[in-house]
Amino acid sequence: MKGSVERYGSLAKHRAFLGKPAKKGGIVPFPCKPGDIFAKQVKGLVERLEVISCRDIVMGLSGGLDSALALLVAVGAYEKLGLDKSGLHVYTMPGFGTTKRTKGNAEMLCEGLGLKIETISIVKACRQHFKDIGHDGRTPDVTFENAQARMRTLILMDKANMVNGIVLGTGDLSEIALGWCTYNGDHMAMFAVNNDVPKTVVRKICAWWAKTHPGKAADALVDIIDTPVSPELVKGQVTENTIGPYELHDFFLWNFIMNEMGTAALQSAAERYFAGRYGAEEISKTLATFMRRFFSQAFKRNCQCDGVKVFPFELSPRGWWIPSELGQVKL
Repeated sequence: MKGSVERYGSLAKHRAFLGKPAKKGGIVPFPCKPGDIFAKQVKGLVERLEVISCRDIVMGLSGGLDSALALLVAVGAYEKLGLDKSGLHVYTMPGFGTTKRTKGNAEMLCEGLGLKIETISIVKACRQHFKDIGHDGRTPDVTFENAQARMRTLILMDKANMVNGIVLGTGDLSEIALGWCTYNGDHMAMFAVNNDVPKTVVRKICAWWAKTHPGKAADALVDIIDTPVSPELVKGQVTENTIGPYELHDFFLWNFIMNEMGTAALQSAAERYFAGRYGAEEISKTLATFMRRFFSQAFKRNCQCDGVKVFPFELSPRGWWIPSELGQVKL
């Protein structure tokens, strides 16, 4: 364990890498200028496509926030490069928990953007897989959920091979911080554009895009923003009912790293900042989830794909890194 701590270093050591946090406005969540962040995402994807001489992108579109933003970024990159959008291969892959609302929004978003979307159901393939591994295919356990996420990634990876393209990752910074992704499922891609953008900021960028680009795509985005966040792996699944509000998690993440706040300081700051919105008990419960998952899920961050850097830090071996075996640190 001593070696792990030495490799991890201190928060002060990470501060030297990050630079001093902006104090204007005091203790706040992630600062957000939607247009600027979106431009950075587009620029990062453009550079990656140019470097690897790639003209085809494969991605899954769920009808949720993250994949919607990733698609908008991909369209922006194609426009910057002057590429035909036929090279953007979009798939919606309904499973056991997919709703008509999300699938409909995925289709409407693509229609508004002038894109073709193909539907590939994963239900039959997953049922065969469950049979192969001896799962009853009915119990909604972690295997039932993760098999669906991995099946979707398998499809996307193979589709990318067929067109000599890359799989574009859609997961956001909040999910990366919490490890709220399926290892070797949505955890993996060939390049990611939301990896440095937390969930609350993803929502703001989508709202900004909808406001500045009126039309059918914007209408789809408005409903996507209003849809409860869910991986839709089982019916009725709502992420924030399980892990707590993303608004709190993003507040904790920013102030934990940028302002070097430990648990007591985070609790106190959150109670002040969110007074009248979240009670002390909910803040404490969500903070405990954040700290436990942030450290225990580091192994997922330590082998994630490349992505676009937006904020002063990134959770990866290239930035703010902790060894997988460190364990939770009491701060």
